[in-house]
Amino acid sequence: MPRCPLRLTCVNSCRDTFRLQRVEPFAVVGDPAAAFRLLKVVVAESERTEIVTATDDYLRAECRSRRGFVDDLEFRLAVREPAIHVRSASRTWYALCDFGVNRRRVEALRQRFRKAAELETSGD
Repeated sequence: MPRCPLRLTCVNSCRDTFRLQRVEPFAVVGDPAAAFRLLKVVVAESERTEIVTATDDYLRAECRSRRGFVDDLEFRLAVREPAIHVRSASRTWYALCDFGVNRRRVEALRQRFRKAAELETSGD
C-alpha cells in the first residue's frame, strides 16, 4: 500500500508510517482467507462506502462523507504475519487535518470486524 502523505489526513498500519499516522493492523484469528472474506462483508455493509476493487488479498473502497468528500480505504492481507494491513486517506489535498475521521473509521471497522469474527466462531 502507498505511504501516507505528510498530512494528518491519513492513517496506515505499515511499519514505516509516521507515528501520528500509525494504526495497528487488524488481527487475524484462524484462517486468514476466511477472515479477509469476512472483512469484505463488513466493509460492503458500511454506510456510504463502495467497494471499488476486491481480490483474494486486497480491497479498496471509497467512503463518502455527508458533505460529499471522498476518502480512500485500502486493506491488504498479510498471510505470514497473519494480519490485515489498513490505510485510510482523505483525497482532499489541501486539508492539513481531517479531525480524526480516518482514524475513527478504521477503529469502527476494526470493532465491527472483531464482533463479526466472534459471532462467526461462536456459531461453529
